[in-house]
Amino acid sequence: MEEILSYYKKCLQNYANFNGRARRKEYWMFFLANVIIGAAISFIVGFVSDKFATALSSFYSLAILIPSIAVGVRRLHDLGKSGKLYFLIFIPLVGAVILLYWAAQPGQTGDNQYGSDPKETLEVV
Repeated sequence: MEEILSYYKKCLQNYANFNGRARRKEYWMFFLANVIIGAAISFIVGFVSDKFATALSSFYSLAILIPSIAVGVRRLHDLGKSGKLYFLIFIPLVGAVILLYWAAQPGQTGDNQYGSDPKETLEVV
């Protein structure tokens, strides 16, 4: 759990950083943390009020929108792809499937035009 939170914190610290690369582990740990937090909000606050749970969940989703897009763009950069391809998300179903497939692929080894290989420059998280 500590590792998940450290990657979550790292993504939040890079709140609107669309430059550089995000390795696969960073992307998926951030995704997992958001799923856990969203489920916890819905479960715990849902006992109080469904409307309050919906409002709080919506607020959390809005607050995490920019960091989610930023880590998605950095993940595309790790694959050597332009961050503009993130706009594929607006194509119903097909776009999401393509982005999901790419997010699961290993990144390019070595440097690319978006920065150095994040696996080679591992920081202690």
